[in-house]
Amino acid sequence: MSETDTESGALARLQDDPTSRKRFLRMVGGAGATGALGLLIAACGGGDRMTPAATSTGGATTAGAAASAAARKSDLAIVNYALTLEYLEADFYERAVMSGQIKDRAVADLAKRIAETERSHVEALKATAKNLGGTPAAMPTTKFDDVIAGGPTKILQTAAVVENLGAAAYLGQAGRIKSKEILAAALSIHSVEARHAAALNKLVGHGFKSSAPLEGSIPDGAFAKAMTMEQVLAQVKPFIAS
Repeated sequence: MSETDTESGALARLQDDPTSRKRFLRMVGGAGATGALGLLIAACGGGDRMTPAATSTGGATTAGAAASAAARKSDLAIVNYALTLEYLEADFYERAVMSGQIKDRAVADLAKRIAETERSHVEALKATAKNLGGTPAAMPTTKFDDVIAGGPTKILQTAAVVENLGAAAYLGQAGRIKSKEILAAALSIHSVEARHAAALNKLVGHGFKSSAPLEGSIPDGAFAKAMTMEQVLAQVKPFIAS
């Protein structure tokens, strides 16, 4: 299924079903990293599995099971894609914090908080992959030594790139996710990634001046820009050794 084929995805069902829209909004409201963890795990333990109603016709039941299996396989691929990106982010921030390169205390504290959030995302996505009946993607070997050695400015510039990519990556998969619950959780993570990006964009654009205007945190347009898997993976390739 192509990334533009969204009619059978969870977004289309949310649009058509007012009950689902209300449930979606309840789940997304106020959900941060901890909320996302609960939503992701709950989504796979029960709830919407995209399983058509069973009928007395054996062929229909078989077709429904096949559709459910296909939906779970598709969602698993997306979850593992997101997990790979979260591995990169979590490892990057851990290295940046441990390096001691960031001397500004407020910025260092921000990096630590973001690192904790990314680790929470990793654990949530690993649990989700398992609950979908799959194997979580393995953590790749990363290449951040040159970035860390470049000092605080290089570290913050790279952090901004990574966070903006993360936000665009989640948005790019929204229309392909089959489970409404996983969609809600993914969008709650997307919101967190976007806020990380806004904070880092401001730092990169205006240095460390707390009195600086907020232009650096404002998106360059009325709508967020999504990116496909291929586009995102091409951008993060320099950070992956294997």
